Amino acid sequence: MEDEIAARLERTNELLQRMLAEVAKTPSTHAIFVDAGYVYAAAGRLVAGTEDRRSFDLDSEGLIEAFIDKARTIFADSRLLRVYWYDGARRRIHTVEQQSIAELPDVKVRLGNLNANNQQKGVDSLIRNDLESLARHRAISDAALVGGDEDLVSAVEAAQGYGARVHLWGIEAVEGRNQAEPLLWEVDSQRVFDLEFCKPYVTRRPVAAAQEPDHEGNQRPNREDVRFVGAQIAATWLAARGRGTLAELLPGQPYLPGAVDQELLVEAEALLRYSLRGQADLRRALRDGFWSHLQSQY
Repeated sequence: MEDEIAARLERTNELLQRMLAEVAKTPSTHAIFVDAGYVYAAAGRLVAGTEDRRSFDLDSEGLIEAFIDKARTIFADSRLLRVYWYDGARRRIHTVEQQSIAELPDVKVRLGNLNANNQQKGVDSLIRNDLESLARHRAISDAALVGGDEDLVSAVEAAQGYGARVHLWGIEAVEGRNQAEPLLWEVDSQRVFDLEFCKPYVTRRPVAAAQEPDHEGNQRPNREDVRFVGAQIAATWLAARGRGTLAELLPGQPYLPGAVDQELLVEAEALLRYSLRGQADLRRALRDGFWSHLQSQY
């Protein structure tokens, strides 16, 4: 009986040693989770003196590469899984900038909604889902989280519950703090990027001359806003009419049939609350946005 017990213990020890050996061979993996809303607000305030995205340009590609390089230094014996970039968009339709970010290697864009007040909705839950899922499946051992919202505490707790270490990265605050204290308390480590780190990636836009309002007092929209509306309308049409109908338009690019062009114009004016009659540059931007979204779907 004692010999049988001893034999079982020996077999159990052998299995444990094999498991430990396999774990030792498995390389560590890390991922970077970026709350774009936090980055825009914090970096804009620090470098450009404003949180208004319309007032500055952010070199997202350069900043993402800088984050990857920093992680490569910190997690020296680990490989990068990917960078997750979380942002908001109306009806979750990618903007031109978000499309370019999504095309970067090793980058995944996740979109929450953007409400009428340009506030992100649903981004925190997306971060939590990804963090928890990757940690649960042992896909990552370390997570670098760039954000500051207290709602991210639950995401940190979920990932840590599965054994992952979560490292909070932030951007230097002009005054006080721009990250919630409960979040700072919960993470495994903290790191703050200062003005010198952020300065190369933020460029203040020149102040544009004031636009004349139309006869109803509405301010003239910029080209990017009109382009976005064109993409928004294309997405609505695609959902309502199907790919077959809209595929018929593609051979005629960049021209639209007169009836279609007129319908696009009417819908855009209703959304913008601004007349595009006689605004050749804005009408071109509208068509560019429309075609851009259609091409991205084929």
